[in-house]
Order: sequence, then C-alpha cells, then structure tokens
Amino acid sequence: MTFFQVLWFILIFVLIGGYFVLDGFDLGAGALYPFVAKNDKEKAIVRRSIGPVWDGNEVWLLTAGGALFAAFAPAYATTFSGFYLAIMLVLFSLIVRAVSVEFRGYDPKWGGVWDKLFFIGSALPSLLFGVAVGNIYAGIPMSANGDYIGIPLLGLITPFTLLTGLLGLSMFLAQGATWLALKSPKPSALRDRAVKAAFPIQIVALALFVIVSIYGHFIIQPAMAPELTVLRFLFAAIVLVGIVGSMIMMRKGSDLWAFLCQSVGAFFLVALLAASMFPNFVVASPDSIGPSITLMSAAGSELALMWMTIITCVGLPLVLIYHVIIYRTFRGRVKDEDLGHY
Repeated sequence: MTFFQVLWFILIFVLIGGYFVLDGFDLGAGALYPFVAKNDKEKAIVRRSIGPVWDGNEVWLLTAGGALFAAFAPAYATTFSGFYLAIMLVLFSLIVRAVSVEFRGYDPKWGGVWDKLFFIGSALPSLLFGVAVGNIYAGIPMSANGDYIGIPLLGLITPFTLLTGLLGLSMFLAQGATWLALKSPKPSALRDRAVKAAFPIQIVALALFVIVSIYGHFIIQPAMAPELTVLRFLFAAIVLVGIVGSMIMMRKGSDLWAFLCQSVGAFFLVALLAASMFPNFVVASPDSIGPSITLMSAAGSELALMWMTIITCVGLPLVLIYHVIIYRTFRGRVKDEDLGHY
C-alpha cells in the first residue's frame, strides 16, 4: 500500500461525497417536485432553483467515474459491468431529467409529461445510488477474474441494499427540502411545504441510518480496518449531529444553516462509507469465487497515479472556482423575474 494508492482511495470518495451533496439537493428537489409545488409558478421556482447548477453538479459523478477508471481499473470494470442495467437506468433517468428541466418551460402542452419525467428522473437515481453502495459494502459474487456472476439487477436487491437505497433516497430528499426552503421566496406556500416536508424526512433518514449501521455492523459484518475505528465513530457522530443540527436550524428559520448542516451530514455519510470499506473497493460475497477488490490489487502504476495527482492539483481548483462563481451569481431566493423560460 503506497501513498498515491491511499491518496486516490480518499480522493475518489471525496468526489463521491461532493456529488452526494451537490447533485443530492437537485435530485432531492426533483423527487419532491410533485409534492411541494402545487401550481405552475411554484413548479417553475423549483426548476429554476436547480436550473443554473444541476449540470455542473453532475461533473462530480463523471469525474469520480473517470478517476476510478484511471486509478483503479479493475474496480471500475467490476462495478460498471456488474451493475450495468442499474447504471443504464440511472443514465436514462438523468437524461430525461435534464430534458424535462429544459423543455418544460417551452412546451406547456406536454407539461404534465415533462413534470412526471422530472420526478422519475430524480427519484430513481436517488434510490439506485444507495442500492449500489449497499452492494459494494455487503459484497457481490465475483469470478476469479473479478467479473460479477450474480443475477443482473435482481441479484443486487436484498433487504440490506433496499435499506441503503432508502437511506440514500431519504438523504437526497432532505437535501432537496432544505435547498427548496433556502431558494423559495420567503414567505411563500412553497417554502412552507418544503420546511414541513423536511422534518419527517430527516427523522426517517436518522432512523434508517441507525438501522443500516446496526444491520451492517452486526449482520453483514464486513472486515473493517481496526485502526480506523475511532474515525468511523467520529464520522457517524458528525452525520447524526449534521442531520439533527439541520432540523434545529430549520425550526429556527435559518434556511442557509439548515442546508449547510444537512450537507455536512451527507458528506460525512460518504466519509463513513470510505472508512468502513478501506482498503476495499468491492467486497466479495461469501459465495464469491474471486477475492475482494482492494486498492492494492486494483491500483494502476505509481507513475500514472502521480500524473493524475498533478493533473488534479491543476483541475480541481478550476472546478471549485467555477462552482464559487456560479453559486455566487445565482445566490439568493428565486424571484419572479428569474423564472424566464422555466
């Protein structure tokens, strides 16, 4: 195990965590869309709240996939081929979501269709991402070459992975609710509905987090690195504090702090996953022929990892600068004059 191998293990989960926070709120807003937006203006506000930023948020997912391919190709091959049908469902969902956001304002005749596609294209990925995480954590059957040998799609659904899927969905919904509360006009019925929806969703997220943690630790019983035990407890505590803090801030009417606390909880949920899996990328199930895929067995050459690190030192600051500019440009609550073609 080398420095660059560990560094890129951490960086990939940082990228996933960034995606979980940023695209989490716009997927969550889309999944809440039919429940909180009751007329065309409110629907336009929801779409406008994510319209300028959703495409930039998805860069984190693409970058995480590209980094996994470049740094740990065997892990990329196993996950992307084994979860092929699920990944295609996610991709098609993200495509129809993007199309619906852009077309809805220009095509009111098909407004009902675009609204349904926007909801489906947001809710389905939110669930499937969690199911995928549950599988790589609990373990999948692999051949000696590391190929997935289970039943496509259906073989990935177990009680544990359904729970992790629901946990992911609830975290995305909580992100979306706090984002809509932050971006909706204040006062407005839309903001009130978002605030009202956030509390029960966060309670569900807390309950699912506890259930998944107990299920994963005592029933799945993965092999965890003992030296990271303290770190895992710390990350778990931050997740709980983040969600509870968001609930408190929401009650106080501090929408920005509610969103930031929820985002901290979401990011450290991914950090907890990384600390729980280290050094594994994909765990082999008990009936697997091949071994687990680890950062040591899947890593590329040290030279490749070194050049990836240099490129990241140049590219990542540019991405962060872009995000700072775009979020500053479109900061504040959505106003009537912002709606435009939305």
